[in-house]
Amino acid sequence: MTPLRRTVLTGLTLLAALASAALPAAAGPLGSAPGCASSRPYVSGQGGYAAYRVPALVRTLRGTVLAFAEGRRAGFGDSGDIDVVVRRSTDGGCTWGPLAVVAAGDGNTRGNPAPAVDPRTGAIILVTCGNAGGVTEDQIMRGQVAADRGRRVYVQRGSDDGRTFTAPQDITADVERPGWRWYATGPGHAVALTRGPHAGRILVPADHSTAPPKGSKDTGRESRHYAGHALYSDDGGRTWHLGFTATGPSGVVDVNETSATQLPDGRIYFSARDQYGSAPGNRLDSYSSDGGATLDRPFAAQRTLKDVPVVQGSVLQLRGAGAPLLFSAPSVPTARRAMAVWSSTDAGRGFTRLTTLDDGRAAYSDLVQLGPGTVGVLYETGSYDGLSFRRLTGIGDGTAAGTPSHG
Repeated sequence: MTPLRRTVLTGLTLLAALASAALPAAAGPLGSAPGCASSRPYVSGQGGYAAYRVPALVRTLRGTVLAFAEGRRAGFGDSGDIDVVVRRSTDGGCTWGPLAVVAAGDGNTRGNPAPAVDPRTGAIILVTCGNAGGVTEDQIMRGQVAADRGRRVYVQRGSDDGRTFTAPQDITADVERPGWRWYATGPGHAVALTRGPHAGRILVPADHSTAPPKGSKDTGRESRHYAGHALYSDDGGRTWHLGFTATGPSGVVDVNETSATQLPDGRIYFSARDQYGSAPGNRLDSYSSDGGATLDRPFAAQRTLKDVPVVQGSVLQLRGAGAPLLFSAPSVPTARRAMAVWSSTDAGRGFTRLTTLDDGRAAYSDLVQLGPGTVGVLYETGSYDGLSFRRLTGIGDGTAAGTPSHG
């Protein structure tokens, strides 16, 4: 739900003509649903919400795709009455079932969905966070909000292939440290580790802010420094622990919204938004060899993603021998435009542009593997007019299909 400088759009004419049914194919037959290249699961202004933002994707053990998002009732702003919602697709993202509210704000803010599928039980573990609806991120970061109105962290368990979820359970006391102010999980899919000594662990990348050093004057600038961390569960989301905490010199590296994935060698790769730090470009990355408990090195600039603006992005290591690591984000360094997917064959040391999905405005995104060489991307479009789902095939064999759409 960051950054502080995110533009709040008003007076926008909402697009209501697009339905949730699949759009006409932009490329040839894709995956198991011939003729389906893209769909529109969320359209701002429909379903009782002025806007849908902040996508997150998982594929259940039965093959159902779950598309989570923030349903913002009053407008495009990051605070206010915001719910976490979900839609289900049983045909690989071509069509979508009815919208369901997973975590109701009831006048407060609930968001930053970070779901994962427990590989041992098939349960969907959903971690979110929120705050009182009448406060803003800036107020929280300045320490102007009481603890019970500030950021809280929640977990829910989904069963019946994502049809039902338990009520949110507050786990804040287990996953934060004294002095933290802002707190944001993900957003985007969390990671279920499948190899190594921590197989079965649910790992959620996150970021936070802290109070200025004791004795210094809080003018606002000192409270706008972000840092990264992770939280994890080794028992299917029942109990939670704090993993690494990554801080850096204020103004040099500001670790903001973070995505993670497990590499074939068992390490965790982290990709983070640099929130106006002075490091080259706008992307940072790091690795963990112990399941997210510590980092192998501090977050540093990822120089081969120099075209990415200041925005959230998603990473996903595909399964299969020699399969690449993918990254999705807009691809114009000075604007949130032209959603693209990059590929890395060297565990994230270098990325090359694979395809551009859309030439228009675009912002947050999330990736999910649908099958061998087939990937789904859920991303924000236009001036936050909704979320589009795109399917890519041929990933890893040099023939990735993805025709730009114009709207």
